[in-house]
Amino acid sequence: MTPNAASASFGPSRRSFLASTAVVTAAVAGGTPLLAACGGSDGGSREGTTAGKKAEKLLPAYVAGNVVTPDVASKNGSAVGFTRGVDLAELKTSVPKRLGRGGRVTVMSPFWGSPPKSGNAYYRAMNDLIGVDVRWQNQDGNTYDQKLGAVLASSDVPDVVVVPGWNMGGRIPSAIIGKFADLGPYLSGDEVKEYPNLAAIPTDAWRRSLFGGKLRGLPMPSSYVPNIVPFYRKDVFDEEGYEVPRSADEFMALAKEITNARAKRWACGDMKWTAFNVFGVMSGSEKALGWNLVDGRLLYRAETEEYLEALEWTRKLFAAGVVHPDARLGKSQATDPSAKFAAGEFLIYNNDISSWWGQQAAQAAHNPDFRIWGMDIFGHDGGDPALFATNPANIFAFVNKDASEAVVRDVLAVANVTAAPYGTKEYMLTNYGVEGTHYTVKDGVPTKNDKGNIEVVNAYVMVAGPAPTIARPDFPEIGEGAVRWQQRMGAFTRKTAFYGMQVTEPARHTNLSNNFEQLEDDIIRGRKKVADMQQAVSDWRSRGGDRLRDWYKKLLDENGSAAG
Repeated sequence: MTPNAASASFGPSRRSFLASTAVVTAAVAGGTPLLAACGGSDGGSREGTTAGKKAEKLLPAYVAGNVVTPDVASKNGSAVGFTRGVDLAELKTSVPKRLGRGGRVTVMSPFWGSPPKSGNAYYRAMNDLIGVDVRWQNQDGNTYDQKLGAVLASSDVPDVVVVPGWNMGGRIPSAIIGKFADLGPYLSGDEVKEYPNLAAIPTDAWRRSLFGGKLRGLPMPSSYVPNIVPFYRKDVFDEEGYEVPRSADEFMALAKEITNARAKRWACGDMKWTAFNVFGVMSGSEKALGWNLVDGRLLYRAETEEYLEALEWTRKLFAAGVVHPDARLGKSQATDPSAKFAAGEFLIYNNDISSWWGQQAAQAAHNPDFRIWGMDIFGHDGGDPALFATNPANIFAFVNKDASEAVVRDVLAVANVTAAPYGTKEYMLTNYGVEGTHYTVKDGVPTKNDKGNIEVVNAYVMVAGPAPTIARPDFPEIGEGAVRWQQRMGAFTRKTAFYGMQVTEPARHTNLSNNFEQLEDDIIRGRKKVADMQQAVSDWRSRGGDRLRDWYKKLLDENGSAAG
């Protein structure tokens, strides 16, 4: 058995769900033809955003939950943290009565791995608690974009469809507006108070759920603090006396000191994601976040000097021979580098914050001296970093626009349970299943058994989630460390002009920057030059980038800036 400390309410991310840019590209390339004729007609705009006073009228009232108190409170946009062990006798109840009306609801959702059989013990227990017969149509998460495009282009749309942000390429946003229901009559303003756990979802996450001028999505909230952490082997650093770097130059010097190719030890993996943060590059997690006002002018991230400087610094790391050979071959982006990091072949790499706990837990039994820790992101010149906020939600569940009120109410009953906070009976059932059947608790640590690892995965957690949470009762120092890292980095995180807005770009411009990521990787590996990116940006401007800038500028003039 392996420990499974609560990770679901972290908010699954693009990286932690093993989705890559290749998947996004496939969504654009494969989804567009399938969706060419779909979209429906409900009067909603097919492009743009909903913000300002218009948005305020649509958003649910925020009512902070008071069922449980976290061990580490949220600060500077961080998650809340729980470090104490689980005491089943002291679990709170956040849903005192069933809100489900006994109907049947079909849910299509991405799934990674082999889906469990329908009617299993976990599904039965959840459905009994909610009062709804949820039937799952799990689809392969690695090819979900293809299935999504086909389903949304058809007339046979399930009651609920989960759409991750990384699958919203091509015409998918337009299809969302045409195919899914307005939940405003059930959730806007004080209406949400009928569902207390949904009312406790942060407002920013609901704002991201506005599509085509309507509240359509049920969100999975996440912290807006950048989620990519530069991890390092703290045990080796302590043993060798290495100092954590505080500037780009110090990082390079340390990398050269660590690297000994003959001994098969290199300093790091591909550090491109960290470089973007170190040099203050606008977020690339969504195209809208890549735009911001710079000295009064609206610029895309690839047009900035900081972007080019980050690529150049990362290229120098590769050129200096301090990067593990696997990364030079491009494997760092395609496969999990965790094993070689754990083996000490390199001592620094970047990954989603969720891997902090995952790496430590994986090594706990056979490598007790192993200790992973997160570096604070530094400014390239040794000063404070300039970080940019990521999205406060990036996975959504949508309800079929043809669903009856009874079905909508049943879906909201499901979401009200899955959004229950850590420390409640509903959270434990949603994330761990049935005690004794799917997990046991020893010394306050819930541990799934084989049945739990097969049945309690990738299902109900996809419908909606609680406020961002990091709960690590088996490694409390990591739980607190991760939250404190977010708090420190959050102090340097600012919101860009389009933060939190659900922006649907004009279809004619959605593919403009698709080739940038591959070119980035070619540049840092020495296969292309920084000048090639400058030329690519020039081509991007002439092919539509400048027109897209004008479109975003109009959007900004009409809605105001979300920058903070």
